[in-house]
Amino acid sequence: MNQQKKKIIIIDDDERNIFALDAVLKSRGFQCIAASSAKEGLHILQTHNDIGIALIDIMMPDMDGYEMIAEIRKKPVLKEIPLIAVTAQAMLGDKEKSLQMGADNYIAKPININLLLNILDQHLKNGSTNQD
Repeated sequence: MNQQKKKIIIIDDDERNIFALDAVLKSRGFQCIAASSAKEGLHILQTHNDIGIALIDIMMPDMDGYEMIAEIRKKPVLKEIPLIAVTAQAMLGDKEKSLQMGADNYIAKPININLLLNILDQHLKNGSTNQD
């Protein structure tokens, strides 16, 4: 697998979540970059062309993850990056709404690391395959 495609951006307003995901993913050979807001995440995505996938928290103060996903999908240069919606408020309809807004997949917190690794592997090896 191409190393540059293994770079993951973690977009979450909770530093503890970033720290935990970063540690686990780095231990599995991934490179990580973090953003603590949707605006910062958008800036990083637009200025780094080596990101293979984005993990986007749904509950953020400046712009929620749904809005961010929709915003990313409007930008042709970012259209192909797989987006994984991550939420602690896993409620009925969240997965469907995430996918409808343009996410490629969805995972609830607390994150099942094996499930996350399977999702990452699927998208990084096979490209973006929407999970309807």
